[in-house]
Amino acid sequence: MQHPKGSGWPLVVRGPVWSLRRNNLFGLLRVDPIPYDTPKPAGHTRFVCISDTHSRTDGIQMPYGDILLHTGDFTELGLPSEVKKFNDWLGNLPYEYKIVIAGNHELTFDKEFMADLVKQDYYRFPSVSKLKPEDFDNVQSLLTNSIYLQDSEVTVKGFRIYGAPWTPWFNGWGFNLPRGQSLLDKWNLIPEGVDILMTHGPPLGFRDWVPKELQRVGCVELLNTVQRRVRPKLHVFGGIHEGYGIMTDGYTTYINASTCTVSFQPTNPPIIFDLPNPQGS
Repeated sequence: MQHPKGSGWPLVVRGPVWSLRRNNLFGLLRVDPIPYDTPKPAGHTRFVCISDTHSRTDGIQMPYGDILLHTGDFTELGLPSEVKKFNDWLGNLPYEYKIVIAGNHELTFDKEFMADLVKQDYYRFPSVSKLKPEDFDNVQSLLTNSIYLQDSEVTVKGFRIYGAPWTPWFNGWGFNLPRGQSLLDKWNLIPEGVDILMTHGPPLGFRDWVPKELQRVGCVELLNTVQRRVRPKLHVFGGIHEGYGIMTDGYTTYINASTCTVSFQPTNPPIIFDLPNPQGS
């Protein structure tokens, strides 16, 4: 596989320790973050990445930064009470901007999923099934302390950021779609020129290895979209708890920011990185 050379922007990654190590299997570079106390370079914006907190935010040590990015699964089931708790937690964080997307666990955020819930396994999600439409019709409005993205983008501090919750079908959770054209149709909505892409799940081959299944589970349509068309400087995601960490293909840096481990312990530290401010911002 060939990868584009040169990034256009220098990238400074910040986190616990740093180095670049080549992945011999794919010829890619693995990036280990550097310490939180490293001073932010002048003229840069510091981003803080987390994902898959699953209502387990108590005790997470949040580092200094300017913009928080959360790439979904901030609840267990998307219950309004869980969303409110998460929103309250966000409200106590000092970041200038907090940008959030949903994940497959935010069931109530997926309107088609909720409409079909009774037709599916009613007893699989009993607490969600008991909700009345008026309880979740506008559940996104509960996120008063963040910017919520769903197949949409926002520009903050000069950075174009796009967010989408979709993942390949897995046991019939929210925002699941069949691999192939259904997912590609969603990825085709991503505009070119985006600086930071937020998705809930990974592209194929980047922090998507599931040891228990002995396979990579990332989305090939997303990979093609990222590398061949959109080419963001950063692609932040979660979803696969086992894949926590950072890689780069030489152009785009890929960050799996899953906070929870595969055993749902919120012990993976937030990943922070600095980007030079866009000209004119």
